[in-house]
Amino acid sequence: MLELTRKFKQKRAFVTGAAMGLGKSFCKHLAKDGWTIGMSDISIEKLEAAAEEIRTLGGNPILFSLDVADRERFREVSEQFVGQLGGIDLLVNNAGVGDGGSFHEYSLENWDWMLGINQMGVIHGCHFFVPTFMEQKSGHIINIASAAGYANAPRMSPYNVSKAAVISLSESLYYELTPLGIKISLVMPTFIRTDIMQSARGSSDAIKAGRKLLDKTTLQPDDAVMEMLVKAGKGKFEIALPFQSRMSYWLKRHFPGIFRSQLMKLAAKQIERANRK
Repeated sequence: MLELTRKFKQKRAFVTGAAMGLGKSFCKHLAKDGWTIGMSDISIEKLEAAAEEIRTLGGNPILFSLDVADRERFREVSEQFVGQLGGIDLLVNNAGVGDGGSFHEYSLENWDWMLGINQMGVIHGCHFFVPTFMEQKSGHIINIASAAGYANAPRMSPYNVSKAAVISLSESLYYELTPLGIKISLVMPTFIRTDIMQSARGSSDAIKAGRKLLDKTTLQPDDAVMEMLVKAGKGKFEIALPFQSRMSYWLKRHFPGIFRSQLMKLAAKQIERANRK
């Protein structure tokens, strides 16, 4: 049994991007402990398919069609969830998209799309559920950021910025909400084998490179999410995984010059490859 299950007897969770990847894995692990889960995703068809598995595992899924960038829809969904269950114990702001490309090539329309989902989606989730957490004086929020939010690698500026915002928001909420009895966990993973690049809009070269990195990783969503849930249950705020993420985080904090020199070498290789074409 998860420690979060022991802490929250009513077992009420809301998960964004729940139809696949990390979101679905969160639902699967919670389902095994009998949680009622507000599963939200932009694709209701994929959500319904995922919900069948969640029921089989012992969970009680409640489905919500939700584009996390849609403020008014998020408001409606949050009110429906809290109204139906009388509160919330766990919020997982997971929905996100991946993309890449040089800054000068990335359109402002694509910036709006990226920030609307990765940044505003998390802000919306916190904005609409935090008042309920504060009224209860209990609950836990897990925000899925990325190692990209502190590493800031070249040719990833839109994604980097969106995830850096999640890191900053989570740190602010940690100081504001912890004294009120509300826990915050900030997850900063590197590459996990998911379909995060499926909606990418950047250059073909950047998308190809991103998918290649995802194909190389051996870290599966179910394993990653179990680590996240265990550490969150222990009250850990910063959750960096796997080892590569923890090492990068440590290196940038203690040896920023070395860290920047490594990324500068990466940028030089990217420019060299581009010039050969």
